Amino acid sequence: MATTKSKLIGGNFLFSETDIKDVFIPEEFTEEQKMIWQTVHDFCMKELHGLGIERVALMDAEKDRDLVIELFKKAGELGLFGVSIPEEYGGMGLDFNTGLLFTEALALGLSFATTVGAQVSIGSLPIVFYGTHEQKEKYLPKIATGEYACSYALTEPSSGSDANSAKSQAVLNEAGTHYILNGQKMWITNGGFADIFIIFAKIDNDERLSAFIVEKSFGGIEIGKEEKKMGIKSSSTVQLFFNNVPIPKENLLGERGKGFNMALNILNNGRIKICAGGVGGIKFGVTKSVEYANQRIQFNQPIAQFGAMKYKIGQMAMMAFVNESAAYRVGAEVDKKYKELLANGASENDAKINSMREYAIECAILKVQGSEAVCWAADEAIQIHGGMGYSMETGVEMAYRDARITKIYEGTNEINRMLALAEFYKRAFQTKELKINDAMKSIPMGIAQNFNPFNNGFMADEDEIVSNLKSVFMIITGAAGRKLKTKLVDEQEIVMNLADIMAVAFMAESALLRIKKLNADKESDKEQLKTKIKMTQLYVYEALEIARKAADNAIDSYAKGVEKFTMKRVVNSLLKNYDINPKDTRRAIADVVIAANQYPF
Repeated sequence: MATTKSKLIGGNFLFSETDIKDVFIPEEFTEEQKMIWQTVHDFCMKELHGLGIERVALMDAEKDRDLVIELFKKAGELGLFGVSIPEEYGGMGLDFNTGLLFTEALALGLSFATTVGAQVSIGSLPIVFYGTHEQKEKYLPKIATGEYACSYALTEPSSGSDANSAKSQAVLNEAGTHYILNGQKMWITNGGFADIFIIFAKIDNDERLSAFIVEKSFGGIEIGKEEKKMGIKSSSTVQLFFNNVPIPKENLLGERGKGFNMALNILNNGRIKICAGGVGGIKFGVTKSVEYANQRIQFNQPIAQFGAMKYKIGQMAMMAFVNESAAYRVGAEVDKKYKELLANGASENDAKINSMREYAIECAILKVQGSEAVCWAADEAIQIHGGMGYSMETGVEMAYRDARITKIYEGTNEINRMLALAEFYKRAFQTKELKINDAMKSIPMGIAQNFNPFNNGFMADEDEIVSNLKSVFMIITGAAGRKLKTKLVDEQEIVMNLADIMAVAFMAESALLRIKKLNADKESDKEQLKTKIKMTQLYVYEALEIARKAADNAIDSYAKGVEKFTMKRVVNSLLKNYDINPKDTRRAIADVVIAANQYPF
């Protein structure tokens, strides 16, 4: 089905073949980028893990807020808050993909990672992306050093996923000098100690939100009690109440009525970072688990040698590898799109905004995949530790509780599944950016080629499966759309089924491209490549199962009679059996990890 060459267009992976020369893989990070990863890693290990479980437990029990502030100041002194802030405003001005690597390393920071993440992402990026030169000059240098702690206030008691229904209101005073803000916000990370708030509210009776930079020193802001949460307990989460807060007119951020679009674009940034953080969390979970499994003796041998443990270790390692492949593939595309837009005359602000917006589909996919993978891995890490995992002594139960929020914030996973499909439909049928009609015409030929017995070449079977996953998505999407028309949007179960098929196609392709590029590189570690091939094959095997189930659910939910029979026959011919031994494949992956006593890739 895939016939056209890849272009810098979000969602285009569904219709194109990506040349391995055009794809970025994690093995290509430079020494400088790896040093940034190491700096963040070392900070987390020294300043958090070096404290001992008792002190960390006090933070987690919300009884050591002073330590959180102390660590915040140390992170600022080290320059960690300047990762996405341009150098002219006191930051490091890192490219987007290096920022993702930063986020991966930050995952070792336990729930303190949420505190740092809010500062470097949703708290400061609205100013980086949308601020005037004067606003950037005033606020960004102090945010970069940690002198200003910042926060992002969008959600209200009556508006979560439906953010534009927010009730907070700002009215320009008679003198025309200040907006007077009244309203309420909730679930505000860093809100308990923030100096700067990015606040979304409607001006007068506008239908759309606007955004403001609000200093706590303006007055009129009441900070609620710290929320009692299941996880990320050492991060501050509060409600905010606004009582006639005077906001200078010049603190309107971006254009009036464009706050909702701003919020969506900032959330795209946060979504892909959740995946990068998930990668770091899974890798850390693998290392903690295998360390324990290698030293825990039962029945006269380490439990790492039992098949049930190898299943978990092999599966966790595979999830880290695949999510890593996909996240950094997209991160590099964002950077390339940014440069392309600059070269075509866009301003720096517009280039940053639109390069991120371009990959909204992929960001939504990665948010879902990364969060669900890290939650699964955290659960399995507890299982490997047994009773010790349930105890606070090892800290694994804390990771389990902290991971769970990732499936909720930056838009729930249900919302992100539907968002990915909605954005696809918009680009395919409204803006016509995605050439769906050309792709649909090639599907019959793709089905015919599926029966070709002479398929050969490196990873040829996996190539064919990835192409067929895309075809299945297109076939069911087209058929369901013709049958249900505008009602399809209300059939959320079918939409989520389709989103899952699209997602596994993208994730499988990302891992496969990485393998093919490594195989073509004469200098790559061929011994490691053998294991990476197995991790890719294992994911492809499981992607087929996910796609089969999702396809059956979707078809059974809208089709009947001959149409159902025909659709299932076509899908089954495309999603044919993939001949690998999953047990032996997982064990081979696990054996490498167990021998290294850590995640070694």
